[in-house]
Amino acid sequence: MPARFIRVYPPAQPTSSIAYWFPFRNDRVLVRETEQGVAPIQGHKEIQQLIPISYGHESSRMFIGTLDNIPCMTYESSIETLPEGIRELTLREAYGQVDDVVFGIIVYAYQLLYWQRTSNFCPVCGHAPEGEEGTWGKRCPNCGHVAYPHVTPAILALVHDDDGNMLLTHKRGWGKRYSCVAGFTEPGESLEECVQREVLEELGVEVTDVTYVGSQPWPFPHQLMVGFTARYMSGDIHIQEQELDDAHWFSVKSPPEMPPSLSLAHTMIQTWIERHTR
Repeated sequence: MPARFIRVYPPAQPTSSIAYWFPFRNDRVLVRETEQGVAPIQGHKEIQQLIPISYGHESSRMFIGTLDNIPCMTYESSIETLPEGIRELTLREAYGQVDDVVFGIIVYAYQLLYWQRTSNFCPVCGHAPEGEEGTWGKRCPNCGHVAYPHVTPAILALVHDDDGNMLLTHKRGWGKRYSCVAGFTEPGESLEECVQREVLEELGVEVTDVTYVGSQPWPFPHQLMVGFTARYMSGDIHIQEQELDDAHWFSVKSPPEMPPSLSLAHTMIQTWIERHTR
């Protein structure tokens, strides 16, 4: 049975003295080295002496959930020299080196720490907010403004024609890699409307049959990527040069270099290719 992570919220406190620890140093998660690779740090509160919390950031220590009933803790550390057997990984480096459940916890911890760092003052009146019990939200005691950890929805659109060919995009600096159309959802807009608008703006073509594929948290720093396929309907390709430097139709039999494997865009393109080459 796969490991199970259950989220918790303030003012919950861990009931076990042993925990999994996910300390971060400069946006990199600290993990322990094992014979099999890397794994979360596990131990008692003494971990905080081994890898101390950053001075002035004591409030960054958070109980964020349980992994198979073992508490999961996170905090920020400014330790200069890592203890023996401890190494640091970027989020992209952690992908594939830990299992999917642990990677999800790392992403969750990273985004909560980002929220704690960037929400120390009310954006309306500048007063220090207070935590909202039962959530990670914060309420301003001065003006009543309430805010929650940022989650910014963005779409990925795999445009295709009736023969299964894919219309993929390229940006400067990507080398030989091509990917899906991507863009942020605007106020008053559904995800499906966002797909149609972004494709029209970036490629100059109209699409229809917008179909949901899947979603993925993308913590750079707080996007939620929502993937769709969309069937080409009409128009000639005219790229938005501020966003792209090329767009090209590709056959599933000769696809280009794809996005990194950790991305939803990679999964969407790979799944489309497999489905149309059977």
